[in-house]
Amino acid sequence: MAREEVYHIPVMLQECIEALEIKPDGVYVDVTFGGGGHSREIMKHLGEHGRLIAFDQDPDALNNIIEDDRFLLIHQNFKFMKNNLRLQGVRQVDGILADLGVSSHQFDDAERGFSIRFEADLDMRMDQVSDLDAKKVLNTYTEEDLHRIFGMYGEVQNARSLAKTIVTARLTKKIETVAGLKEVIKRLVPKGKEHKYHAQVFQALRIEVNRELEALQEFLMQTVSLLKPGGRLVVMSYHSLEDRLVKNFMIKGKFRGEVEKDFFGNEIKPFQVVGRKAVTAGVKELESNNRSRSAKLRIAEKIEQS
Repeated sequence: MAREEVYHIPVMLQECIEALEIKPDGVYVDVTFGGGGHSREIMKHLGEHGRLIAFDQDPDALNNIIEDDRFLLIHQNFKFMKNNLRLQGVRQVDGILADLGVSSHQFDDAERGFSIRFEADLDMRMDQVSDLDAKKVLNTYTEEDLHRIFGMYGEVQNARSLAKTIVTARLTKKIETVAGLKEVIKRLVPKGKEHKYHAQVFQALRIEVNRELEALQEFLMQTVSLLKPGGRLVVMSYHSLEDRLVKNFMIKGKFRGEVEKDFFGNEIKPFQVVGRKAVTAGVKELESNNRSRSAKLRIAEKIEQS
């Protein structure tokens, strides 16, 4: 098995490649390099003058670098995409791909603390240099802030009780491990729904630690000026919070409110959505790759302004 497949099995690989409509001499960006599965497939479609620039803030991704003069991996969060591309002399590109969320490798590495399956310190940092980890969130955030992130980012039904329980428990002992957190909140977990509840709690912590939704919004706003007319924006998300932001931005060019219109009532928006609804994985992939179950792929094309 190839290294990138061990690190992370790329979800909807062919669908993503088809959505990008790759030109052999085009310039493309993969802002979530990970194991390099999507990037390697993009490279197969590029000619000698084509170029691919990838981003990943996780230092583990650097081990999967592609040895090719047409490829460059930038060790940065994708919210810094525009500035980094300018440093490389790139002003506009033909396509941008984002496969959001956590890679299989990050979930499977017990020490990273992303998964409810392993006993580990509560870390959850995608960028290991950051000073904010899950332990810090649990032990220093106010009850009000914990209530907010569990309710908003995890969509936890009893978020208020959860926040109060954590704040009370940490008065006597810091919450620092996966097992420790599970023990503290066990009386709040609905019977028969333990896995789902823990997953929601962990998702909320991970999103807060990595500022995922803020980074996603910053990234999406940069795509407007970076994509050439006719260029493709291809984004795969794994939960409703991400998907809602992506969907609204592709349809309206903004995250909230209605589409802006000019004096004559014509819509002012940077993208035309490709396809009536999000693309989802086929039956065969659903059977072989569990992570594909929640994936939604959305595609938009940059409109040529008149």
